Amino acid sequence: MQSKRDTGEGPGARRRAIVELLARGPIASQEELGERLLARGFDATQATLSRDLRGLGVVKGPLGYQLPTPAQGGDGAPPEVRLALAVVTWVSSIRVAGHLLVVRTPPGGASAFGLALDQAGNSDVVGTVAGDDTVLVVAPTPAGARRLARQLERLQQRSAR
Repeated sequence: MQSKRDTGEGPGARRRAIVELLARGPIASQEELGERLLARGFDATQATLSRDLRGLGVVKGPLGYQLPTPAQGGDGAPPEVRLALAVVTWVSSIRVAGHLLVVRTPPGGASAFGLALDQAGNSDVVGTVAGDDTVLVVAPTPAGARRLARQLERLQQRSAR
């Protein structure tokens, strides 16, 4: 398998993979993180992982590396980390309808989730409209809507653990 380090996808894709992995729960060590990334096709050195973890604002807790909570400075974290936190905190359900996503949240959560999604700068998001407990997300294509739904569902798996 050719590693993604060799394909030119760059650090953005690797960092998104790190956020997705950490959204599922803490990872005990950088070695374990490196192995999980390698299974996804990302070959990263320990120095690269250290820079990525520091750049993402990842914290090391008693169970290992994890995404920061707002109390740990998560509000100042990069957009992809804030999105992961918003998904875990606010998203109740995700439904695709053509090139649209309907994302349900508890009452009062739609605005916070919509803002995090807008700030993440995802190319599959044309825009969002947030009500009280629902966010309508416009994607450029039906394939983009499905891709975004899968990404959000992977992040949401953290809350199911």
